Parts: sequence; C-alpha cells; structure tokens
Amino acid sequence: MSTTPRVDYQTAPSQYKHWKLKFEGPVATLAADFDENAGLRPGYKLKLNSYDLGVDIELNDAINRIRFEHPEVRTVVVTSAKEKVFCSGANIFMLGVSSHAWKVNFCKFTNETRNGLEDSSAHSGLKFLAAVNGACAGGGYELALACDEIILVDDRSSAVSLPEVPLLGVLPGTGGLTRVTDKRHVRHDLADIFCTTTEGVRGQKAKDWRLVDDIAKPAQFAARVQERALQLAQQSDRPAGARGVALTPLARTIEPDALRYPNVTVEIDRARRAATFTVKAPGAPVEGDIAAIEAAGAGWYPLALARELEDAILSMRTNELDIGLWLIKTEGDAQAVLAMDEVLQRHKKHWLVRETIGLLRRTFSRLDVSSRSLFALIEPGSCFAGSFLELALACDRSYHLALPDDEARAPKITVVESNFGLYPMATGQSRLARRFYGEEAALDAVRLVEGKALDADAAFALGLVTSNPDDIDWADETRIAIEERVSMSPDALTGMEANLRFNGPENMFTRVFGRLTAWQNWIFQRPNAVGEKGALKVYGKGEKAAFDWNRV
Repeated sequence: MSTTPRVDYQTAPSQYKHWKLKFEGPVATLAADFDENAGLRPGYKLKLNSYDLGVDIELNDAINRIRFEHPEVRTVVVTSAKEKVFCSGANIFMLGVSSHAWKVNFCKFTNETRNGLEDSSAHSGLKFLAAVNGACAGGGYELALACDEIILVDDRSSAVSLPEVPLLGVLPGTGGLTRVTDKRHVRHDLADIFCTTTEGVRGQKAKDWRLVDDIAKPAQFAARVQERALQLAQQSDRPAGARGVALTPLARTIEPDALRYPNVTVEIDRARRAATFTVKAPGAPVEGDIAAIEAAGAGWYPLALARELEDAILSMRTNELDIGLWLIKTEGDAQAVLAMDEVLQRHKKHWLVRETIGLLRRTFSRLDVSSRSLFALIEPGSCFAGSFLELALACDRSYHLALPDDEARAPKITVVESNFGLYPMATGQSRLARRFYGEEAALDAVRLVEGKALDADAAFALGLVTSNPDDIDWADETRIAIEERVSMSPDALTGMEANLRFNGPENMFTRVFGRLTAWQNWIFQRPNAVGEKGALKVYGKGEKAAFDWNRV
C-alpha cells in the first residue's frame, strides 16, 4: 500500500470546506468558496478559488446529494461566493508539486465530475446554469462549460479564459478545448485566439463568440440568473413533491490489503500486483414497489451497490497505483440479479429508480476509463446476469469455466434487455454493440438467447466471452494470462486498452477521454511543462519558462 495519505472519496455537507449549498424550491445554488488553507495535500494554497482533488470530491458529493436528497431541485446554479472571482481553475502550485500519476488521476476524476453534470442533464432532467460573477479561468471555465448554459456578469473586468497553453505549457485538460468546439461551436479560428490569450474574453464579445450564452450588468445579474434558472427548471420533469433519500455513510472497512463493503469486496494480492473485485448479488428479494423502494432509501440494494462499487473503483484508482490488473468476479443467485433488473426496467421512469440507474451507468463508465487491465473470471457461484453482465462486458477479457459434465455447477451468463442500452458507454453505445461493432447479425444472434442461461461453450460460440477452458485447463490458463499481463509495460497497456475499449463512434465525451487526455498525458511529462525550467514549475516565481523549441 502507498505510504502517502489515503484519499477518501466519501464526505458530507457538514464536512465541506469549499462549497456552500442553498435550496430554494426548484433551484439549488452551489457556491464556490474554497478555503485556501484546506488543500488536500501540503505545499500550496487554494487562492482565488483555485481547486485541487479535495474540492472536486466535495463537488461530486454535492451533485449526488442534489440528485438523491433533493428531487424537487430542477436547476442547479453554479456560482461563487467570493467577490470578483468565479474560479481560477486547477491550482497551479498543486500541479507543479504533484507526481505525473497524481495529475492524471486528478484530471480524470475532474473530467468524470464535469461529464456527470451533462449526464444528469441528458438523462435525469437536472439542469445546470453557470452564473459567472467574476474572473473565470482554466478549469473554472471548464466547469462552466459543463453546465447547460453560462451567464457572465458584464462588469468590464470579468472574463472567461483558457490560458493553459500560453501560461503553463499544458492543455485545458478537463474538456475545455473539446467543449469549446463540440458543445459551444466556437469557430475554430476564434477558439485558437481564445486559447492563446491569457487575459480572456469579456462582455459582448464573449457572447458573440459563443463562449457564453448571455451577459448581464451587475445590477441585473442576480435577477437574470434567477429568471433563467426558473425557465430551465420548466424544462425538467423532476418531481416537485417527492421525498428525497438521505445518502447515509457507507458501511466500509479498510484493511491493509482489502476493502470490504456489504455488497462489494476488493482483495489485493501485492505479490501478483492484482486485485480481485467481488460483486455480490442481492441476498434478499429487491423491493419491487415504489413505496417499498422509497422506504428502503440508501439501503435499497441497487443504490447501495452503485455507491459501494463507485467508491471501490475510485479508491483503487487513486490509492493503489501498483495494482495494474483488476480481476472481476461476482457471486450469488443470478435470478436475484435478474429480478432486480426487472424492477429497474419496470420503474425506470420513477425519479429515484432513474437516478439509481444513472449512478450505475456512471459507475460502469468509471470502469471503462480506468487505466487498469480488467479480466472477468466466470466461475461456479458466479452471477454475471443482466446488469452484472455489464461488469464482464466492460473487461478486456473474460474467462468462462466450462464444466460439461457438471451441469449443476457450471457457471452461466445471461443477457437481458438491460444489456442492449440501459447502461450506454461514453460512446453512446451499449457494451454489446461495442463488442460486435454494431453488426446486426451478431447482435440478433444474442437477442435470440435473451433471458437464457448460457454455459461457457454457448457463450463462447456467440462471442460473448474470450475463452472457455475446462476444469483441467482453467487454473493454468488463467494463471498464465495473469502473469503475462502484469509483466507488460503499464504505459503501453494503458494506451492499448483505451484504444481497444473505445472502438465505436466518437463523440465529445470520447474525445475528452481519448484524444484530449492522451495529449495532456504526454504534455504533462515533457520538459516544456514539468522540466526544471518548465512552465508549470516556474509559474509564480517571476522566472520565464525555458522551452525546447523542437517540434515533436
């Protein structure tokens, strides 16, 4: 286990150091008021509402609490509680003193949080309005870009900017470049000027260039924001009279080599540099009527599972960098999983079920973009059925034990309606469609066996698993596969896996996680950014960056 302090992704509003939440009917206001002395790591101050991972952990928690605890909220206004500054972006001194791995994981989680705003807008009717009431730079503008709309105060000083290229020698790496073009359709030559100008763009020009949706003079700003927030709320179908569900603390035990939750266990084998995730099926029937679902609250199994699995993934990504292979297992009654899926499908339009499906969707997507090798092991006692099958479909490989002479013990997998689109990837495709490149013949063959329990040979014949060794070959084949995988270059594997996992159509999200992230990852290692005289290292020291002028 790493000797550095463990990062905990669990928090609550009573523990917030950086955000203030206010609720007024259908509108929630999330105000940035970052405590400059409360950085997650020593060595920097969060001045001018600049943020680090701790700020984004709170932001992610706040958004989840709005989703689940306040169903009456239809619009979230993201603004600042500080005078003349909205958010100055990621803290530069934090980036300067951080390891490469820390910077990359920080950017990834920040990307997922920003993408989550757009996911909720698209799937759950929760709208976001950025009320930019001061200087808005870098990652601060990227947060605004993730909102549905942006209103900028027109006070002759407040501007939006993406100054990373000229100031820091890096990119607006949490989606800025991509959202400026793909989402806001800023003309590419104007975007070129914008992204190479340190002072940014303000007022009417910002609106004319499509960098913001509207501007308002200081005297009218608050009223304009409130008016637009209520108009956006009218586009939402979130329920006004529903009772929220309190997201109570997770039941979690952290051991030196394990994470244990009621429904998820992670066991770490440091000698093999591998971790085994075991996801457990419901131990009792999942509540199936709305009254019982609402009464169960955060203890409702699908919601509890999503929260636990998300926490395990985030914790392992940040705290266990040496563990390069995750082995994904399931255990329990497949019929219990299928019964859960039936409940999710039947009530998917109910706000709480819809939000739970959303959390599961985003959690499965965290697997897709984790820079770890993923192998599914389908063994006796497994329950890779329906929603749980998504875990195997997200993996780079799946090994399915064949027991032709022992039908009772032979592990089975089951495809159901959920696998054809309830949990789309960032590409918008289901994992089945990604697997078969959208080819109808292959997908039709799978549809013919929908609801049937498939043994290893049947699953292999349909292309649903990678390998179907029998009990004589199982131990050796899986052992060799694991040993080979962990012996390979982690850098090469990260690049290979990311390219193979996202083989489908490109969209804004895949470009953020693929093209943009890959370039930022590379730039973060270049001397022009992080060398002794690199832009990130000398920022704020009164020195000028020394660039290697060779184009690579």
